[in-house]
Amino acid sequence: MASLAGVASAAPAPAQSISAPATSTSARTFAATTSTNPVDRHLTGTLPDGSTWQIDVPAGWNGKLVLFSHGFRTGTDNPSFDAGWAPTSAALQERGWAVAQSSYARTGWALGSAVDDQIGTLSEFKRLVGEPTRTVAVGRSMGGLVSSLLAERPDADIDGAVSTCGLLGGGLNLNNYQLDGAQAIASLLLPGEPIKLTKFSSVSEAAASAQRLGDAVTAAMATPAGRARVSLAATLMNMARWATGDMPPAPRDAEAILKAQVSYLPGTLIMAMTRRVDIQQVSGGDSGWTKGVDYARLLARSGQRANVATLYRAAGLDLRKDLDTITATADVTADRAAIRWMLRTSVPTGKLRVPVLTTHTLADPAAPVEYQSEYAAKVKRAGRSSLLKQAYVQRVGHCTFTVAENLAAVGAMDARLTTGRWGRVATTRGLQEAALATGTTTAAFVDDRPEPFVNDRADRMTRWGGRHGH
Repeated sequence: MASLAGVASAAPAPAQSISAPATSTSARTFAATTSTNPVDRHLTGTLPDGSTWQIDVPAGWNGKLVLFSHGFRTGTDNPSFDAGWAPTSAALQERGWAVAQSSYARTGWALGSAVDDQIGTLSEFKRLVGEPTRTVAVGRSMGGLVSSLLAERPDADIDGAVSTCGLLGGGLNLNNYQLDGAQAIASLLLPGEPIKLTKFSSVSEAAASAQRLGDAVTAAMATPAGRARVSLAATLMNMARWATGDMPPAPRDAEAILKAQVSYLPGTLIMAMTRRVDIQQVSGGDSGWTKGVDYARLLARSGQRANVATLYRAAGLDLRKDLDTITATADVTADRAAIRWMLRTSVPTGKLRVPVLTTHTLADPAAPVEYQSEYAAKVKRAGRSSLLKQAYVQRVGHCTFTVAENLAAVGAMDARLTTGRWGRVATTRGLQEAALATGTTTAAFVDDRPEPFVNDRADRMTRWGGRHGH
């Protein structure tokens, strides 16, 4: 999801202090520019489904191509370029790389055509420019999911993929983790009040439901009992636990973490529920369900369960009773057609055919960093772990990477494809050195091990309500 105005902060954290010389392969890749006036060819066109594309080839092209996939777009404006990606695109061209990108055939949740549109754009590049010596698919947000799906397609003809801030849990899990948070708010903070959580008839209806839930969250923060329940709902919704300052709160500072979570929660509800309307329209129904889900089991797997329990004890509330209430009142069912559409178009299998590098900020309210744990587990189950590397940036916000960090990620993939092994290029230190060597912007790669993503439905539909939910 490409835009989170009013929801995601972009306050950068200081870079790691690294004084060693940048001598890694990926560091050398982008250490110096090759042209001060890089644009040689700017080509545009339209695919048969209406998707527009653009290709930029620099003077002194090095033969390599980045195939860029943009994120979720609201409204009707659907250009072939992405403004947020433009600075990195320019920096790549200065370093000899060509860049190709497309609009997809529609705005919003475009997974019905996005992967094919990118393949079509690559075909146009080959026809008009020539066969690249190397093609790296790079995507942001929803486009990060597109890039990961390209990495699984035998006909994609890419050599590697870089997914930044990617929705790697897939569309099915996206709809369901957001719904889990809304279900907890509705059942605990608005008991007995009929409030629609899915199957909206319009964006205005969805916005009204989101506003009611957000208002309930705001009001609940006035009491210890309310804060405890908001903490539970925010945890089930994977709200980011860091919002301001240079460093994340201490892992067991329950109040500080709650303060961060609630700063995102009302805005994220608006974003998620209004965009749900578009997703249900394109998929033929709503793919989210709560009926049959055991919410005590979800919390038991969460890395935040101890903090939630701390706030419940302080409020004198029975956590198990509230979890039973959420489960007992969960009655949302999904539409079979939407489930099938999501599984066909919007859910990665983990069966990678080419190397993939993912990058993620530590505090992302639109694509929870916990997605990375779920994706790694899926790739492992598919027996493709050797093809995957994951990296993290100490920063708040959705897709708030610097140009240097993006260049380092592409450089690491380039080095991996050259040598046939990861080596140190995709380590935290290797990426940080490479980013600083670009001489562009700051960088803040850090080691991290994300907590589990507890809301997975794609691989556990029968176990967690599949028979009842759709």
